[in-house]
Amino acid sequence: MTLQVERPSPGERTPPPGDGSTPRSNWRSRLYAFEGRSAPYVYVAPFFLAFGAFGLFPLLYTAWVSLHSYRLGSRMRWNGLDNFGWLFANPDFYNALWKTFTIGVLSTVPQLLMALGLAHLLNYKLRGRTFLRVAMLMPYATSVAAATLVFALIFGRDQGLVNGLIGLVGIEPIDWRNGDWTAQIAISTIVIWHWTGYNALIYLAGMQSISKDLYEAAAIDGASHWRQFLHVTIPGLRPTIMFTIIVSTIGASQLFAEPLLFGGGTPNGGSVNQYQTLGLFMYEQGWHYGQLGRAATVAWVMFVLIIGLVLVNTRVSRRRRAAGEDLLS
Repeated sequence: MTLQVERPSPGERTPPPGDGSTPRSNWRSRLYAFEGRSAPYVYVAPFFLAFGAFGLFPLLYTAWVSLHSYRLGSRMRWNGLDNFGWLFANPDFYNALWKTFTIGVLSTVPQLLMALGLAHLLNYKLRGRTFLRVAMLMPYATSVAAATLVFALIFGRDQGLVNGLIGLVGIEPIDWRNGDWTAQIAISTIVIWHWTGYNALIYLAGMQSISKDLYEAAAIDGASHWRQFLHVTIPGLRPTIMFTIIVSTIGASQLFAEPLLFGGGTPNGGSVNQYQTLGLFMYEQGWHYGQLGRAATVAWVMFVLIIGLVLVNTRVSRRRRAAGEDLLS
C-alpha cells in the first residue's frame, strides 16, 4: 500500500510547525494586549470615580443650585443670576471679603517667614533635631476645635493669659473678641500656631534636597551663613516656597473653623461682623437663614476667587523666575 502525501499548491503558505496559530492562542494574545493597554486606566479609575462623585458632581450641582431660589424645606425655583446680583450688591459680602483678605495676610506672611527661619535652624546639626521636628509637628496634629477653644481662653478679656502678661507692663486689658483688629490678630495667631510647624518641615525637606556642594563653594568664596541663606537656600527653595504660598492662600480663603469657634459658634463673626470671613458668610446664608441658593452663590464666587489667586501667584512666580534667569545669563 502506497501513502500519498498532499503537497500545497503553488502560492499557498504552510504555517511552520508548532507556531500556536490556533483560535485559542489568538484569543489569549488579544486578551493580554487589551490587559496591557487598559491596566493603567483601571489603576487610576478609583481616584477619578471618587473625584467625580465627591468633587466634580458637587461642584457642578452647586453651580446649578446657585441659579435657583432654594430654601430649606421648599422646592427649587429658577431665578437665573438674581443671586449673583444680590451678592454683589450686599455690603456684608464685601466686608467678609475684606476680613478674609486681612486675616489671610496677618496669618500667612508671619507663618511662612517663621517656618522658613525654623527650617533653616533645624537644617544645622543640632542636638535633639528629631525631637524638635516632632515637636514642631504637634500643633498640626492637634484638633483645630480644641486649639481654638484654648486660644479663646488665652485671649479672654477678664482672665486671659495674654491680658495678664500685658498687664504686667502697665497695659490695660484688651477686649480681643469684640475689637476689630484685635479679633483678627487673635484668629491669625491660632492659624499661625497650627500651621507653622507643618510648613517648616516642608521647607526643611526642600533644604535637604539642595546640593551641599553649593554651600561649600559659597563658603570657599567667603560667603557668610546669611549670604548663603539668601543666595543658595532661597533660590533652591523657590518651587517649595511657591507651593506653600499657594496652599496657604487657599487655606486662608476657606478659613472657617477658627473664627466660628472663636466667636462661640455664631456665624456672624462678632457683634459688628468684625471677623466674618467668606466661609462664615456662606454658612450664615445657608444654615442660619436657610438660603441654600445664596450660599451656593457664595461658594462659587469663593471658588472663582481661589482659582484667580492661584493663577496670579503662578504668574508672579514665573515672572520672577524669568527675571532671575535673565540676570544669571
